Amino acid sequence: MKLKQIKIALLAVFVMMPMFLSGQNKIGYIASERVRAEFEEFKEAESQLQLEYRKVQEEYQVMLTELDELKQAYETQRLMSSPDWRKEKETEISTKEQTLQQYQAQKVGPEGELYRKQSQMEYELLSKVKTAVDNVAISKGYDFIFDGSVSLLYGKPTHDLTDDVLFELRKTKGN
Repeated sequence: MKLKQIKIALLAVFVMMPMFLSGQNKIGYIASERVRAEFEEFKEAESQLQLEYRKVQEEYQVMLTELDELKQAYETQRLMSSPDWRKEKETEISTKEQTLQQYQAQKVGPEGELYRKQSQMEYELLSKVKTAVDNVAISKGYDFIFDGSVSLLYGKPTHDLTDDVLFELRKTKGN
């Protein structure tokens, strides 16, 4: 019984195959990693983010050094100081530690300024890439364009539209 159902299903597939093939779709792909590497705005955004990150790192390092100095001064003078002075310095150290943690979270945490800035830049750049891909697809009559950097194991070089997308991106940058 099951063999008969399999034969009917295969027959249906072979009968319907020409209908699917007659409406052939035009398919292309791009290498998004290459677009990311060769499109100048990606490089500029990366440099800008690295500069911001270094600035935050330097500020953090200054704060950390101040905290370390405060701790060292406390340890050096702790035994010779009054309980009130120790309590005051311990509170000061604790406050500086909290400030340092807040600064780190505010700047580089998952909700931090650098993360938000990176997300915004990526969104803007990916929007430009999407627009360029759409323009290439429409102008060249493509039905589908895939990202070959993600899962393409093989693609004919004639279907690689990376150069076209890069050209489109550079053309729109000039405007």
